Amino acid sequence: MKQTILAISGKPGLYKLVSRAKNSLIVEALDDTHKRLPAFATDRITSLADIAMFTETDDVPLMKVLASMRDLEQGKVASIDFKKATPEELHDYFSKVLPDWDQERVQNSHIKKLIQWYNILVKAGVTDFEEELAPTEGDNIDDRKEEEKGE
Repeated sequence: MKQTILAISGKPGLYKLVSRAKNSLIVEALDDTHKRLPAFATDRITSLADIAMFTETDDVPLMKVLASMRDLEQGKVASIDFKKATPEELHDYFSKVLPDWDQERVQNSHIKKLIQWYNILVKAGVTDFEEELAPTEGDNIDDRKEEEKGE
């Protein structure tokens, strides 16, 4: 089942697209609260499927980076505490995840956010990043078709 996982600027955590309202999207927090709230056009909303990480060669889709983290961590939450880690520890860890990352353009805050998002997704039971979070069809979110979960 493909999911649309969103990051909303100014709001912590990650959100799953649940529905669409007339002037907003209805999203559900992926944390323990599962709180639903509207996200409006004025919010900066980004799908994780549309994000890529800088490398020395081509940009790598975030889904591949998350999959690499999953493989490194064997499907468990990250072994590094992103809140307490030093910049050197973050760089060493991220070099294991994405060896050719661009050390000039990828900031420590980016690595911390990636680890935080990875932990949120794993705790929410989302670990098949290539399948579950692949981009859906269509340029406009209203044109995209969600696959229904077979029962």
